[in-house]
Amino acid sequence: MTREPILEPTEPTDDADQAPREPISRPDDLADADRALRPKRMREMVGQRDVYARIQIAVDATLKRGEPLGHILFDGPPGLGKTTFALCIPRDLGVNVQIASGATLKAPKDVIPYLTNAEERSILFIDEIHRMQKAVEEFLYPAMEDFRIDLTLGEGVNARTINMRLKPFTLIGATTRTGLLSAPLRDRFQMREHLDFYTVEELAEIVTRNAGKLRVAIEPDAAVEIASRSRSTPRLANNRLRWVRDYAISKANGRITLPVARDALAMQGIDPLGLDPQDRKYMETIARVFGGGPVGVEAVAHTLNLAVDTLIDEVEPFLLRSELIVRTPRGRRITPAGFDHLGLSLPPGPDGGGQQSLFGL
Repeated sequence: MTREPILEPTEPTDDADQAPREPISRPDDLADADRALRPKRMREMVGQRDVYARIQIAVDATLKRGEPLGHILFDGPPGLGKTTFALCIPRDLGVNVQIASGATLKAPKDVIPYLTNAEERSILFIDEIHRMQKAVEEFLYPAMEDFRIDLTLGEGVNARTINMRLKPFTLIGATTRTGLLSAPLRDRFQMREHLDFYTVEELAEIVTRNAGKLRVAIEPDAAVEIASRSRSTPRLANNRLRWVRDYAISKANGRITLPVARDALAMQGIDPLGLDPQDRKYMETIARVFGGGPVGVEAVAHTLNLAVDTLIDEVEPFLLRSELIVRTPRGRRITPAGFDHLGLSLPPGPDGGGQQSLFGL
């Protein structure tokens, strides 16, 4: 049921030129709008067109054959749409879906309820599938190939094995670390799809669409500005959009213009390339304390008082992809592009040259 917007009460004023206030939505309406940012059907998705085309062919063929869809493994960095694909596919197929997390599947008994409750042609989606225990992986082999599981009842000489048939289902896995999956499990997925990063144009389209879902007006150049600072990742683009929306409602009458977007992102410390304060502090530490490198990540972590895993998993991937730093056998170095982004000059090398000395091993 659609609720009517609530008009915020205003005090009487003698200023006839004062602009009227915009209707303010209920908090639960805004929460519903936030949840609605994720596409519901594959045709609503932006980007990943090659992956979309292949999955759409498989879905169409499955509907015509009346058989279960083949098992699918999605891999790629966080925030690119693996879960969105996995949840759109059952809607396009018109089947039910069960959702599990690989981290919670520690023993075969944890996955048995999902398998026995699976309806024919339904979807079982396991997120972060690489975090499953090896015993669970091996238990899934016959379930994925022959739609059966082997249950052992009792112990010792009284133990007996029951072969239980399962209804044909589809397993969809999502992972950020394919290499942690065993080869036998990877080979049992009929389709393996890698999701890549998005272009600024694709992210700008996503930002514009989602601004409409959040019921906030946004100008095209503001959408491009948010997209260009989102590291080619839709999840970050949506997070940036939510913050800019809040800033616009608080400071700019609810309309996102280019100056509003820039001011909002500057308040968060997001620079034009998408680096946040922690990224810049990491680079500045290598440049200032270690002369641009090479330096081991442990030394940088101790200097910044951060965990090594934080730097490796959260800070370095985007800096490496943007070619602002490089990893060498002797440690991390800042590239000339990194010095340029920080507005610093290359440190002189032993031979008096900056750039050549920087990359000489």
